Amino acid sequence: MYTRSTIFEGRILPGKEDEFYSAVQQRLLPAWRQMLHATDVRLYRPLRRDDGTAEVFLVQEIDYPSLEAIDEALSSPRREKASEALKSVQHLYEGRHYHYVYKKL
Repeated sequence: MYTRSTIFEGRILPGKEDEFYSAVQQRLLPAWRQMLHATDVRLYRPLRRDDGTAEVFLVQEIDYPSLEAIDEALSSPRREKASEALKSVQHLYEGRHYHYVYKKL
């Protein structure tokens, strides 16, 4: 199994937390669940962090059966829909997001 993870680093704009997490549930999660070859999607809302570490406000993980499946998913029209969903919430936070691909040991 392989997991592609997205780390959202930065901060949600003050007073927009509920709106952001609601939009994640209503717009982003359905789009991520429909990614080609996705077998599972998990979301995490960090509650604590070590001193001196980056502020992370959302972690997303999508499982795939292979690296090839990830590549196919990323070039699929379904990814465009997920990107559009992400754009619809970007005004609610300041920061960046980046990805890692993991292999389960």
